[in-house]
Amino acid sequence: MAIRPILVAPDPRLKQKSVPVEGPVTDAHRRLMDDMLETMYDAPGIGLAAIQIGEPLRIIVMDLAREDEPKAPRYFVNPEILWASEEVVPYEEGCLSVPDYYDDVERPRHVKIRYMDYNGKQIEEDAEGLYAVCIQHEMDHLEGVLFIDHLSRLKREKALNKLKKQRRAL
Repeated sequence: MAIRPILVAPDPRLKQKSVPVEGPVTDAHRRLMDDMLETMYDAPGIGLAAIQIGEPLRIIVMDLAREDEPKAPRYFVNPEILWASEEVVPYEEGCLSVPDYYDDVERPRHVKIRYMDYNGKQIEEDAEGLYAVCIQHEMDHLEGVLFIDHLSRLKREKALNKLKKQRRAL
């Protein structure tokens, strides 16, 4: 396992659409997921899409366990939303590719998702609360969408300007 560099906006690779994993989940895919998980824990974060480390594959890792709880890693290969509730809720989001910036984004309260797990098993399940927010946030990455793309133009520019200032200060 290895910690990989996380791409930061406005890196153009973050706008790239990720491609589906063809065929079964392989050892190479599992190595990538292991690296992604280690990178996410190191950052620290609760979710990471493969494109955030420069791999344009439809793979996500996530761990929503609190600090005082045992780790509970989850793996999503080729995730898709089968259904989303009409009811939306605001949730304050942040992103490892938009460091130190947080804002409210409205997303469907409930979603039904389908994906393959770490071992390639097909799973369908319902998600709500933080799980629903996080899976939708990470799936946006697979489409080249950042959470700040859901904000007003003014707020998005504010976030990007903050990142540019941070980069110049380095």
